[in-house]
Amino acid sequence: MAASHEQKQKWSGSMVALVTPFRNGQIDAEALDRLVDEQIEAGTDVLVPCGTTGESPTLSHDEHDQVIEAVVRRAAGRCRVMAGTGSNSTAEAIRLTRHAHEVGADAVLLVAPYYNKPTQQGLFEHFSAIAKAVPIPQIPYNIPGRCGVEISVDTLVRLRQGHDNIVGVKHATGSTDGASELLGRCELALLSGDDSMTLPLMAIGGCGVISVLANLVPRDVKALVAAAAAGNLAEARRLHHKTFRLAKDLLSLATNPIPIKTALAMTGRMTEEFRLPLCPMDAPAKERLRAALIAYGVL
Repeated sequence: MAASHEQKQKWSGSMVALVTPFRNGQIDAEALDRLVDEQIEAGTDVLVPCGTTGESPTLSHDEHDQVIEAVVRRAAGRCRVMAGTGSNSTAEAIRLTRHAHEVGADAVLLVAPYYNKPTQQGLFEHFSAIAKAVPIPQIPYNIPGRCGVEISVDTLVRLRQGHDNIVGVKHATGSTDGASELLGRCELALLSGDDSMTLPLMAIGGCGVISVLANLVPRDVKALVAAAAAGNLAEARRLHHKTFRLAKDLLSLATNPIPIKTALAMTGRMTEEFRLPLCPMDAPAKERLRAALIAYGVL
């Protein structure tokens, strides 16, 4: 584990869970390029395509590969790329992870297996198999509300101790106690999976966020993370309170990524298009979102 501190520093900062723009049922490559450029210009540290916010469940395997390749190509070394390559099938996750490694991604994000609800031993073996198969840095994604299973602290500690290339965790359990226990037992990059929890988690030793909100206001998310990392609590607190309500609205007015894609469409960045079973927001929720964007100053 000699490289753990170096890896933690490398995988710190403001990271964006990129949406996948569609047009007429297909990936909108031009809009995706524009989103990547905007993030890089805003100082985002890491691009994270093909996660939940990128609608990975309804991307075909070819489209999944296409999005990762497109983001790596457009980033062109200007920004690191952490590709979402998780699956509830270990073999499929290995294939996706191997592809991401081959096309030049810098790391991968691996969501806990969903629906089939493996035991903790099954989770350990799943992530271990991927870590053994592909040498790329890997970050498990712990989000029991989506997956129906939580990766326990014990399992995460075992994974970190057993595999040099398991370097962090995306933490979206809502538990600061769980994060505190994990950080007290091993050194790894703990990244917030909820924008509203970024400052609380960084206050106890987390090192950044994989952000939905950064799709819309990347500079504010970057500034919040930078202030927290520098120990500038007053500024970090100011930005936390500034972003808090909008961050909550983006996750509560409808299922993510419906609100964030709607907001990006309202601000002219892409078309308002989803893949079923996701669908557009109803009119009252959309008006609440529009009002939130006006109040924040982005409309």
